[in-house]
Amino acid sequence: MRTVYVNGDYLPETEARISIFDRGFLMADGVYEVTSVLDGKLIDFAGHLARLERSLNELDMKKPAAFDDLLEIHRELVRLNGIADGLVYLQVTRGSDGDRDFVFPDAATTEPTLVLFTQSKPGLADNPAAKKGIRIISIDDIRWGRRDIKTVQLLYPSMGKMMAKKAGCDDAWMVEDGHVTEGTSNNAYIVKGGRIITRHLSNDILHGITRAAVLRFAREAQMEVEERAFTVEEAKSADEAFVTSASAFVMPVVEIDGVPLGTGAPGRVATRLREIYLDESRKAAV
Repeated sequence: MRTVYVNGDYLPETEARISIFDRGFLMADGVYEVTSVLDGKLIDFAGHLARLERSLNELDMKKPAAFDDLLEIHRELVRLNGIADGLVYLQVTRGSDGDRDFVFPDAATTEPTLVLFTQSKPGLADNPAAKKGIRIISIDDIRWGRRDIKTVQLLYPSMGKMMAKKAGCDDAWMVEDGHVTEGTSNNAYIVKGGRIITRHLSNDILHGITRAAVLRFAREAQMEVEERAFTVEEAKSADEAFVTSASAFVMPVVEIDGVPLGTGAPGRVATRLREIYLDESRKAAV
């Protein structure tokens, strides 16, 4: 049985309790982060905590704990649950003042709710999908306008995953005004003529922590990077494509809406970036 963390206590998961009036439950008034664990160490932890702080600030939500305390909680959960490879999920909500109201509770008297739990994923970095690539569909992006804030409002991305599953595919890319924004739980990229193309940062997409690292490594490896919006049709004619996320790292895309990309197999750029990212991230893990 997993040990989880709830508001200062390490508990068996069956004993974890949150108020039915918690705003995360009633209003999706919360933010989250997911940090990967490889070889028992945290990947890109500083980046995840920096983005968490940004999300909290954007929503005027109180910080639940100091950086060092959050690091210690992550490490303790990894230790208590014996996680070699896996994930640590962290969620902060605005808490509960004992009733339901659209108006925010007084931050001076209502503490945020802080919850963390682990997921064991043996062989996380050796996902066989990386060797064969994933197949995606395109869907309309009908989410709210602040996708840069990593909120727990994940209903439409979940629906997108189910649309892909129904179509016999692995995932979906969301499209707005003819241009790809991002995947349901990842950032999206195409490669044309050796150039990596991915949407520029704005309120329209999540500022991916893995995205930032991968683009840095790509530039250090003398790969050309262009940050701009691209269309679905442009993606279908690309040489290759891939997605990045904290749990998938760099994942090749081999088909979009039934159209094979390149040779129909993972491309050279995506494969190399996955190798570089995993190697460098392991070196810097905490």
